[in-house]
Amino acid sequence: MDKIKMKTPLVEMDGDEMTRVLWQWIKEYLLLPYIDLKTEYYDLGLENREKTKDAVTVESAEATKKYGVAVKCATITPNAARVKEYNLSQMWKSPNGTIRAILDGTVFRAPILVKGITPYVPTWKAPITIARHAYGDVYKNTEATVPAGSKAELLITDKNGNETRLPIHDFDGDGIVMGMHNTDKSISSFARACFNFALDKKEDLWFATKDTISKKYDHRFKDIFAEIFENEYKTKFEEKGIEYFYTLIDDAVSRVVRSEGGFIWACKNYDGDVMSDMVATAFGDLAMMTSVLVSPEGYYEYEAAHGTVQRHYYQHLEGKKTPTSSIATIFAWTGALAKRGELDNIPELVNFAKALERASIKTIEDGVMTKGLAKLSTIENKTLVNAEDFLLAIKHRISL
Repeated sequence: MDKIKMKTPLVEMDGDEMTRVLWQWIKEYLLLPYIDLKTEYYDLGLENREKTKDAVTVESAEATKKYGVAVKCATITPNAARVKEYNLSQMWKSPNGTIRAILDGTVFRAPILVKGITPYVPTWKAPITIARHAYGDVYKNTEATVPAGSKAELLITDKNGNETRLPIHDFDGDGIVMGMHNTDKSISSFARACFNFALDKKEDLWFATKDTISKKYDHRFKDIFAEIFENEYKTKFEEKGIEYFYTLIDDAVSRVVRSEGGFIWACKNYDGDVMSDMVATAFGDLAMMTSVLVSPEGYYEYEAAHGTVQRHYYQHLEGKKTPTSSIATIFAWTGALAKRGELDNIPELVNFAKALERASIKTIEDGVMTKGLAKLSTIENKTLVNAEDFLLAIKHRISL
């Protein structure tokens, strides 16, 4: 068969460790035989981020603005151990945080459901989509260690040079301090993205923060959501027969566990990071979660919601076969390819992306799966395969 032609490149952001290995295998076995793949490549592996002083991360985000659609491999956010391991000049910030700050959008994450894997929460009947704010908060923080005897203050200087000083803490002993921020513009974009997504999906939207404790910061989120909903979306929601409501984050957790699913749960940046992992695991596995960043300008960045699978990478370097699941990374590629095909009016590309998703799900439902999924699956007579053989099994099931 002739390979599917692309008009506009995808922005391809390569990553780290075992997911970097899977990235190449997915292209080799599942994409390149069928697509005349056109990408603008950026190496976001930690070594190259160090080499470029993290400029490559910024360049990849700017390229996403240019081309509109990106696909990203999982990357390392270094801690102190990684600084030593990779001999880094500094503890580089999260590449996801950098990209999200530049694109300013909302991350929508939803579980991939397959027959034979039953959610840990018995009441859950339909997917729960996490809408995660993708700008600011702890991912754009400024932090410092504080020696004993220090006084920490929050200093705000307005455009006329007037200063406001707010006390934070007088340190009797050593400690730590952190400053966070967000903007009305970004919060408003987040709110509209969530409302639009709910209308498109025809699902209820929940939003949760902790405004009873954070009476300025979190309360600002609550107020902006409420104002935009009342002025722009209330009538639209009523016409669709769906609901928007606000609740405290701890109350939301208890409601979610008692729910049947089938709604969108909007969270601030860190809350969304944690809760998306909880939802993914409770539905089955972190490797069974789709993730897409949608910006107000209509830029899309697809990625896997999990990490780089460090332990399997070290086994791979020893020449061992690993049972790493590639589903989330495959769905990052299919999401990006389908969106590229949609924007460029290439139905063959959209159809291929959907065919690859069906083949991936069918492989698992046929009982062929990696070890992590096998532990969750109730399918009888399972066939356990390694990461590479799992991709080949998917390839055999692609039906265009």
